[in-house]
Amino acid sequence: MRSEMPLDRAADRSKREDMAKNLVIVESPAKAKTLSKYLGRDYTVKASVGHVVDLPKSKLGVDIENDFTPEYTIIRGKSKVISDLKKAAKGKENIYLAPDPDREGEAIAWHIAQKLSGSKSNIQRVLFNEITKNAVKEAIKHPIEIDKNRFEAQQTRRILDRLVGYQISPLLWDKVRRGLSAGRVQSVAVRIVCEREREIRAFHKKEYWSVTAEVEGENPPPFAARLLKVDGKKLDPEKFRIENEATATDIVEKLRSQDFKVTKVDRKERRRFPTPPFITSRLQQEASRKLGYTPSRTMRIAQRLYEGIELGPDGPVGLITYMRTDSVRVSPEALDSVRGLIGERYGADYLPKEPPTYKTKKGAQDAHEAIRPTSVDRPPENVQSYLSKEELSVYTLVWNRFVASQMTPAVFDQTSVDIQAGDMLFRASGQILKFDGFMRVYSEGVDDEKAGDDDKDRRLPPLSENEILKLLELKPEQHFTQPPPRYSQATLIKELEEKGIGRPSTYASIMSTIIAKEYVSEENRRLSPTELGFLVTDLLIESFPDLMNSEFTAGMENTLDAIEDGTQPWVEALRNFYGPFAKDLAKAGEEMRDIKREGQPTDVECPKCQSSMVVKWGRAGEFLGCSAYPECKSTTNFKRDDEGNIVPVAEEVVDEVCEKCGSPMKMRFGRYGKFLGCSAYPECKNVRSLNRPEPTGVKCPDCKEGEIMQKKSRGGKIFFSCGRYPECRFATWEKPVPEPCPTCQAPFVVEKTTKRAGTVRRCLSEGCDYKESVEEDEAEAG
Repeated sequence: MRSEMPLDRAADRSKREDMAKNLVIVESPAKAKTLSKYLGRDYTVKASVGHVVDLPKSKLGVDIENDFTPEYTIIRGKSKVISDLKKAAKGKENIYLAPDPDREGEAIAWHIAQKLSGSKSNIQRVLFNEITKNAVKEAIKHPIEIDKNRFEAQQTRRILDRLVGYQISPLLWDKVRRGLSAGRVQSVAVRIVCEREREIRAFHKKEYWSVTAEVEGENPPPFAARLLKVDGKKLDPEKFRIENEATATDIVEKLRSQDFKVTKVDRKERRRFPTPPFITSRLQQEASRKLGYTPSRTMRIAQRLYEGIELGPDGPVGLITYMRTDSVRVSPEALDSVRGLIGERYGADYLPKEPPTYKTKKGAQDAHEAIRPTSVDRPPENVQSYLSKEELSVYTLVWNRFVASQMTPAVFDQTSVDIQAGDMLFRASGQILKFDGFMRVYSEGVDDEKAGDDDKDRRLPPLSENEILKLLELKPEQHFTQPPPRYSQATLIKELEEKGIGRPSTYASIMSTIIAKEYVSEENRRLSPTELGFLVTDLLIESFPDLMNSEFTAGMENTLDAIEDGTQPWVEALRNFYGPFAKDLAKAGEEMRDIKREGQPTDVECPKCQSSMVVKWGRAGEFLGCSAYPECKSTTNFKRDDEGNIVPVAEEVVDEVCEKCGSPMKMRFGRYGKFLGCSAYPECKNVRSLNRPEPTGVKCPDCKEGEIMQKKSRGGKIFFSCGRYPECRFATWEKPVPEPCPTCQAPFVVEKTTKRAGTVRRCLSEGCDYKESVEEDEAEAG
């Protein structure tokens, strides 16, 4: 009897789908599940699981001579999906295409409509800015036509990326190293990181000194004032500074005989206004600052919150509005709702007379509302029992930011005091919070603290002009000017946004790509270009100056916007791009430096033949090889010092002996990475692979004691197994990811990347059906 129940349920479901009058097609199974519960028996909801067609992976797939006609092919594994959708569409009165409301979603809808060509007359598009019962039913009542212009804008972007990726990448494979890629946006992002690194390396720090006076007035407490001007000239680390300790000491000695007289007391009320609700880039930046999440992780979490979370008796509910947007616009209904909550929850003092309004930046698509909770009546504490830790963290950010954006400003009492001591002017500043306003709910994070922030939240005593202060202490202090900080993922996204490079849907994949391709490394959440990143950037700037220009890339984004607006024909846009690009491509094929054969020159001398060493790139990364190769096959690892100079790393003698001659073994480095080689080389040429397990930071789910380790099989394939082997025999080919399962809260999930399905994450826990596709890289790999 039990074995028949699943078959019965499947038959019942099939019967209900046949009886339903309408078909709704979305791209996500999670969204399909939520919509099914909202729409009822008259609707069948199916998921396409992303795109159903794409350009072929094996070739360019664009007919350049025939107006850039794309050659779409069915994605491997999607033939059955298309067949199921066609079967479900038969006999339906209405077919609603409801992928995400952006260009990518429009392209998915367009291609599905083409595949359902037999029912074209009743195919319509619906847009869900939020997935709540009322919003979904309202959208179904007002379907629209598929937006051809929006589809063509996405198609143009796809063709542009394919032309760049599939035509420059093979050039880099031939000239530098196999497996490299170039991208219309990713390469410009790497250039920005490289230029910042060169600024840092070229920076020469300058010594300067500050002088702080600890003084006391008629009323306590004592307070500190910093030297601001000397003989009427304002101190500045770059322009006019106290350059050394001797000068600072002279100033201190001179000050000891001076009266410290208050010459000006400036008291004023300062208001700090709330920040607007989130757009995509700001959500990614804030989640990076406050939660330490990468942009791609933030977007995966936000996608789940948008598509629907099971809230007990309420069923699946979309908790936030669509999360790919560049608009700060908010619907009137949402404003009315949040103003009601503010007045009731926080009181009339926190509710402004008129709703604060925010301007969407120039050039934004403004296609969707800002990211906000679908209902402010679901505060984080009311839904936390249904959310994973990371879902709750992101939802709390969204909820708090939106509510705070409609609250009154915070008010500070700010005091500034000027103190004259001979020909020197000191200044003390202080402020205290008078009314917290929106800060009761939320304050935006900062990327890099600025000098002078130590005066925040400091109260100065009552002071009056002409009051003589008692000098308690003088403190000279040495400082050095600092180079500009390296970009974090958050600040790089901010830079890209300000320059108009990329769009909300691309920022996360850009970050993932430039790190995965080893153009950029990340340490302590700061990005540094690798030697490979520098090299490829320089080669591309030399050969493709337009493509690598920030203004050109931003202008191309504006062109895509114009195609969507219907003011620019898409074929014309591609012709305008491809003409100059094709000339640069042909020239680069002839003139680009052949790094693979030449290597990158250095000042390092070969220890064996005294020729110069060159930087080369093997399968395991960068290494130094002799320029006299193949006559001299000397290689070694290297590192860079603080100034960026190449420093060879000496071969390390390890605590192992050669089994052939008994000499000590040394750690060596070749094109395939580290290995053990006999120190008696070349007399003894014995080598040994270095296949040491690498920790993953994930506990074994079977024995709960060992750590899962990354290992290599005899065939060189990577797998993962418990470090307590053979006591524990847990093993998997899938990579453990130390992020909790969003469905069952297991401590980790696993992921696997295949050509057919891309990167897919799933949970190993028995009975858990969590499975999720991870965003693909924006760049083409050629």
